[in-house]
Amino acid sequence: MPSADTKPNTLFEVLLNSYRIFPERTAFVYRAAGEEFSVTFEKFFDDVLLLARAFREKKIGKDSKVMILSDNRYGWIVTDMALMSLGAISVPRGSDTPTQELEYIMSHSGCEFLVVETEKLFEEHREMIDALPHLKVTFIIQSESRHKLLEPVYAYQDLLKNRIITPAELDEFIAQGMAVQPQDSLTLIYTSGTTGTPKGVVLTHANLLHQIETLPSLIALSEEDRWLSILPSWHIFERTAEFLLIAAGSCLVYSGVKTFAEDLENYSPTVVATVPRVWESLYAKVNLALEKQSKKKAGIFRRLISVSSMYRRNKRILKNQLPQLEKINLLKRLSGKIVALGKLFLLFPFYCFAQKKLALVQKKFGGKLRVAISGGGALPPYLDEWIDAVGVRIVNAYGMTECSPGIAGRGIDCEVFGSLGKPIAHTELRLVDESGQEVPAGQEGEIQVRGPQVMPGYYDNPEENEKTFTADGFLRTGDLGKLTLNGELMLTGRSKEIIVLASGENIDPTRIEATITMLPFVKDAILVGQDQKGLGALIVPDKDMLKDYVTDKLSHLISETEDYLNDKRVMGRVRQEINRLLHPKQGFKPYEKLRNIKFLDRDFTAGEELTNTLKKKRHVIEKKYKELIEKLLK
Repeated sequence: MPSADTKPNTLFEVLLNSYRIFPERTAFVYRAAGEEFSVTFEKFFDDVLLLARAFREKKIGKDSKVMILSDNRYGWIVTDMALMSLGAISVPRGSDTPTQELEYIMSHSGCEFLVVETEKLFEEHREMIDALPHLKVTFIIQSESRHKLLEPVYAYQDLLKNRIITPAELDEFIAQGMAVQPQDSLTLIYTSGTTGTPKGVVLTHANLLHQIETLPSLIALSEEDRWLSILPSWHIFERTAEFLLIAAGSCLVYSGVKTFAEDLENYSPTVVATVPRVWESLYAKVNLALEKQSKKKAGIFRRLISVSSMYRRNKRILKNQLPQLEKINLLKRLSGKIVALGKLFLLFPFYCFAQKKLALVQKKFGGKLRVAISGGGALPPYLDEWIDAVGVRIVNAYGMTECSPGIAGRGIDCEVFGSLGKPIAHTELRLVDESGQEVPAGQEGEIQVRGPQVMPGYYDNPEENEKTFTADGFLRTGDLGKLTLNGELMLTGRSKEIIVLASGENIDPTRIEATITMLPFVKDAILVGQDQKGLGALIVPDKDMLKDYVTDKLSHLISETEDYLNDKRVMGRVRQEINRLLHPKQGFKPYEKLRNIKFLDRDFTAGEELTNTLKKKRHVIEKKYKELIEKLLK
């Protein structure tokens, strides 16, 4: 049995260490039925033991596959760790998973057990669940006592009535957990399917232990940290974060989209991790709130952000803290620094004033936020600069489910702004061209990764495994990027999302879409134009903000139409605004301007057009709006 200071080799040993080192520290804070609850590491360990004991009595054991169908809640992490302690393999998914997709995952993975969040969710899928031939037992996390004779359905309430733990049971639980090996499968995560049918990613204890050992240094994580959780627990980004917190003895506060802003102020977290789309939403909400208060206030705020951003950029030029993709001669570098120094001198008094005013915005984050992590997708440069200008230290991270997920990150020890930092420890990363040849620094290529965090492969999918791995064992990410001269990674796009025009020009849609969403009346946008003469965009508008824009810029239309979404003059003016942003000075090519746009009358939603981490499912959107896209690009 390992001592508390022994380096853990499995997730169970991580749990055991935290129980021994931090028994009285608060591990989790959550709300249920309007009440707040705090859980110590000792109580957490006991809850995991009790549930594992109940699962074992129902014949869950080593290599049993168990579907967890639930959203964020304390019961989720207890379930996950209880299964892990038994050597079982969790197959997690969110509550908004469509029945058809759920049936595919459970059938393909061969799940014999199912854990469902609520009675209502169980009934939603009841017909499909009853028809599954291999399913043995279903458990419901939140439900009244409900077990009936000959019905293999149990509420957690049925299982956890006896909370007495004998010394013999404690020893048995520890011995059972210690039997788990580093190479044992921990979880089977089906990718969110942005490009088609979900694939089952197998991750081992060793994969996740690499992350637990290497990622904390990126953010200097300690037991004093308080982390606010908003992402789906089943997603690998959030899940790995929760494992990191257990290992570090930190505290996790479960939040949600609706209470996130309020919880920031109430709980004063030191760390927040979320996806680019949440930052986009925050950016839009701040600007919208200021616009509604007063256009003068909104204008002042934008100038404060601009001053802060310019000052920080020139300071980084002076300190060599911007990505360098090619060698610059000494004279040019010196002249750039002299210009930057002059700008810093002129901007300094305005910057001091801006920082004083922007400190009020930082208070909205709780006043103690020392680092904000963005992952689960590319953070657009304008958002990166905006968050930085506000005065929040942003750790921009890159990863994927297949890599547990961390590949690279611009940690607090990396000062090169605008990059994703260097690959994390023990990670080999290379960029290759279409022929598989490695490209030099500064040139774009596909990112390939090899390291202890990389999955052993997709479950029961030899064809995809062959496509995904190179002959020498590197994983093909499908992402495009560049390396700086110092080895920092910069993400430039995704090879599978590239739009190829009829003229043969290749276009990465993500940067254009990010630019379009800078407009205050745009909630979301998707670029279209595959095999066409030019580009178009489907735009999800903020209808109130669009009306304000029309009132301000096209006031003569107010008395003529109320149907702004379909008015050609409104669409023409908005297209002009977008094309003004897509200027060569910002690095856009002439063929990247839009020929046409169309407003959609409904938002993209998670589970339909969006994944659970709010990435766009291009294939779903393009199929759903096929006729509209064809008309748009005629």
